[in-house]
Amino acid sequence: MIRIGILGDIGSGKSYVANNFGYPVFNADSEVSKLYKKNKKIFVKLNKLLPEYIFSFPIEKTEITEAILSNKNNLKKIVRIVHKDIRKKIKIFLKKNMKKKIVILDIPLLLENKINNKKDVLVFVDAKKKDIEKKIKKRKNFNHKLFKKFKDIQFSSAYKKKKSHFTIHNNFTKKSVKLGIKKILGKIA
Repeated sequence: MIRIGILGDIGSGKSYVANNFGYPVFNADSEVSKLYKKNKKIFVKLNKLLPEYIFSFPIEKTEITEAILSNKNNLKKIVRIVHKDIRKKIKIFLKKNMKKKIVILDIPLLLENKINNKKDVLVFVDAKKKDIEKKIKKRKNFNHKLFKKFKDIQFSSAYKKKKSHFTIHNNFTKKSVKLGIKKILGKIA
């Protein structure tokens, strides 16, 4: 099985690229959202750690946002708790798709949390900063301070690009993405 890890800036189109490969995708953002909605153990751990912010189950996104914005260390605390369960979910996903030729890992903190393997094929999604900013500002509930906190815990784009085996230039058209994917699959598959 070939594991392809998707890297890039917040808003660069990583999930869009991941979904266009045509192979099973592990989407960490989606899994985290499910944990907040359905996992009582995560709630209990977060409530114990941050009781003044995390107090309702299912966990409201506004509670997480408030916790992160009030103290820079809260994001790291939340990530530490949530990523343990995300790692378990990745193992389940990989086991379930063991016979697949390729799987896609759409995990925002793939390198930062050392989730990748040395054999993983890393693909950097490169998009122009102005295009990313325009796209991000259109997101529902966009919060610039929250965006900055997440950027602060991530490796730089230059570092992620350097670590990557391939780059897909995303100008937010299906054509550019499909062309980049086709070239990569032609070289690895």
